[in-house]
This record gives sequence, structure tokens and C-alpha cells, in this order.
Amino acid sequence: MIEPSSALHTFIQALPKTETHLHIEGALPWRLLQELDGIKYAATPPSWEGHFKFRDFAHFDETLLGHALQWYVSPERYHAAAVEVFKELQAQNVRYVETSFASGVIEFLGVDGKGILDGILAAAPAGLEVRVFLGIHHGGMNERMLPVIEEALTWDGLAGIDLHGTETLPVDEAAPRIWREARAAGKFTKAHAGEFCGADFVRYVIEELGAQRIEHGVRAIEDPAVVALIRERGLTLDVCPISNVKLMPGVTRENHPIRDLFDAGVRCTVSTDDPLVFGNTLADEYELLHEHRDFTRAELVRLARNGFEAALLCEEHRQALLDDFDRAAAAALNVHPADA
Repeated sequence: MIEPSSALHTFIQALPKTETHLHIEGALPWRLLQELDGIKYAATPPSWEGHFKFRDFAHFDETLLGHALQWYVSPERYHAAAVEVFKELQAQNVRYVETSFASGVIEFLGVDGKGILDGILAAAPAGLEVRVFLGIHHGGMNERMLPVIEEALTWDGLAGIDLHGTETLPVDEAAPRIWREARAAGKFTKAHAGEFCGADFVRYVIEELGAQRIEHGVRAIEDPAVVALIRERGLTLDVCPISNVKLMPGVTRENHPIRDLFDAGVRCTVSTDDPLVFGNTLADEYELLHEHRDFTRAELVRLARNGFEAALLCEEHRQALLDDFDRAAAAALNVHPADA
């Protein structure tokens, strides 16, 4: 049953949530750009419109960088933006966040990476757990950047690394070694895969990089053997439905693969990816899944709970958050038990 959006929004707001796939550059609040230039940024981008579709990844990347890099020119700017981003997430009842910053700002703009990390972490408010990743693009493990990346693996406070960028470009040969060294240094390893490239690339990041979490991963559904591999290894897909709908050829609200992955027993979380260019909130993501992919309230609860199960927390703290979540979810479900 599709319910009035106001009632659904209230239910979603009541659920404690996680945001485990968020690019800090792509989360820049629009009002900060307006502070830079109120005339240039008076109107929000066309990509915020509900039925907007990017031509390809290059079109998306150009749009994102064209806006984000106007702001992100120093660690201080990262800190200022993160303060606002985290404030907005807490207002959405988010309790745990994993965010990444792009190695490209170190490589191409010369911004201090450790300063960025420290600035983001310092912005974390009480009551919000924040984990920060270094995102490394496919060609970003070159001779110049390898020493930077290797140093980053020693940074206190860096939760891990993530493979970013255009999936169709070759991945540097150093990647498997870097991902192994990251885990040896106690860092968690992620990889973006299965958005523009198919299930074979998802298999690559699992088997060759040893990725412990997959960002997107939705095209894994094209190969039952890869879906089975994800289940067997207990991996989680950090899915961003609105991002996929606006970016992936052939993907719509009505056929997004998360329904099939969920039904196949793959653990999925729900996140926003790059709200700066998509104009989305977490509530929008959950509402899409209910209204267009027939997720019941109980299934939305399952998706939200998955985020806490996958979170990078000690078991005692995880259980405390899960206990709080279960109490809040039970109360929310009790309001309208018939459609759960």
C-alpha cells in the first residue's frame, strides 16, 4: 500500500539512520555556495529536478567538480562544510556517518590531506559517530601519489580507503597492493563498483582488491554467481538509489536493482552519495523505495538497521546503537502496524 507521503516521511524521520556512502565534496550545502556568490548560485542546479538524467559519468563529474571545487580549497573550508553537513544529518536522525574526501584535491590542488581529515573529524558533533575515508581514483596511484597514499595509511583517525572515479578507466596496477597494505595497517577498505561497469568489476574489487564494502554494487544482480559471492563473504552494498536513477542508463525508480538484491539476501544500506548535485535527502531515498519499489515499512526498517550492523564500531557500542534502533523502530511501526 502506498501511503500519503507526509505519514511516510514522519515514519522515516522517526527511524535512527546511518549514512555510509557520502562524498564530503558532493555533500556541500548549497547555501555555502550562495555565500560565495549569491548571484551565480541563486538558482539550484537542474540536476535537482526529479526526472533529471545525466548524459554520462563525465557530465556528472563536470557538474560536481564545477560546483564543489569552488568551495573546497583548504582544510578550513572542509571543516566549515562538514560542520553544516553533520548538523543537517543529525536533523534527519542520522546517528552514524561514513564520508570520504577525494585524493584528487591533494594531487591536483595541493590541499593538505591530513589537514582535511583533521578538519572533518573536528566537525563531528556529540552524538554522531563519524568515520572518514580517503577516496583514491583509478589512476590516482601514480608515482607522485603513492608516497602520499602510503603516508595516509599511517594517519590516526583515517578509517580507511575507497576506490573512486570513472569505473571504465583502468585501475592502477598498484591497487591490490595498496588495498592489502591498508588492511595490514588496520584500515577498512571499500570500492565503488557495479554502477557503470557490470558484475565482472564487482568481482574484481572483491577478489583482487579484497574490498570489505562495496559502494553501489547494484549491477552485481546481472550475474547470480557474483550475488552468491557477495552473500558468501557477508559483504554489504552501500546503495544510493536516487544517484543510480539519475546516473545509470536504463535505471528508473520502478526498476532499480535494490529490490532484487534485497530479495536475494544481499545486505544493502541506503545513502545519498552526492546531495550537492542530486538535491536529495535520506528521506527521499527511503520514500522512493516505498513508493516505487514496494518496500514495506518493515523492510525499510531492515534497510536502516543494516547500516548499524555494517558500521565500523566495537561490538559493545554497536549493540547499544542497535538496541536504541530497535526500540525506536518498534515504536514507529506500532503507529501503523497494518502495512508493516
